[in-house]
Amino acid sequence: MTVEAYLAGGPTQESDGRLVAGRYRIRSLLGHGGMGLVWLAEDEVLRRPVALKQLVPHPPVSEELLVTARARALSEARATARVDHVGAVRIYDLVEDDGLPWIVMELLSGRTLKDVVAAEGPLPASEVARIGLRLLDSLQAAHRAGVVHRDVKPGNVYLCDAGRVVLADFGIASTAGDDATVADGEFAGSPAYVSPERVRSDEAGPASDLFSLGATLFAAVEGRVAFDKGSLFDTLTAVLHDPPAPFLRAGPLGPVIEGLLAKVPERRLSAEAARTALRAARDAFSSL
Repeated sequence: MTVEAYLAGGPTQESDGRLVAGRYRIRSLLGHGGMGLVWLAEDEVLRRPVALKQLVPHPPVSEELLVTARARALSEARATARVDHVGAVRIYDLVEDDGLPWIVMELLSGRTLKDVVAAEGPLPASEVARIGLRLLDSLQAAHRAGVVHRDVKPGNVYLCDAGRVVLADFGIASTAGDDATVADGEFAGSPAYVSPERVRSDEAGPASDLFSLGATLFAAVEGRVAFDKGSLFDTLTAVLHDPPAPFLRAGPLGPVIEGLLAKVPERRLSAEAARTALRAARDAFSSL
């Protein structure tokens, strides 16, 4: 789909069968968000299904916005490629077609954590502890590679076949040695899951991802959002100043999540402390 077609009619649910970059045959639309479209496609060279992320700038499209879209795609592709871990989505290629960048990624099985909770309700605390441990593995691999994800949330966590938990969408990740691609004054991320230091526009390091992990685990085990107040301003204010919503289902997970949601990064649980606490919570559930 070209820029002109997208702006004229928006994303379509049906496949148009087009070939991207002479190799990837589009089959259907998987989803769309603020930064582009994600398609199911077939790699006709290797004969395997892939996910194609098409970075589409907001209208009106100018050459400047196209340059920004290309820079964002390159930044996302590089950040994703740096994280070599089973718990992070794998990237295969970065191509350009009709003037737009496309990121070629593995096609993930299963559903997002957000979709699972929406369909089935809160998850058992023992399962949330297991998910938390897997996500910690992914985040620590990213942090060792110099990548801060900056958008950890249930919609970016995939619960895949065979129990695999995958962190996806490194679209706004910050990477050591790479320039930021979010414009000045532009809010990037999900307000209810963003860390207080990012709300304050302070430098966000690995501890920022741990706060978002805590908010994600809260949503998984409680079935509601810890800081959602219905508006951007009120939600960000709650992230800065308010305690999370009351714990009703977390049990032994409550203190772990609360420790991850500390407002001050220096007082927040470290990754290793969180791992120890999550293991203890998991073992407590298994002994019941």
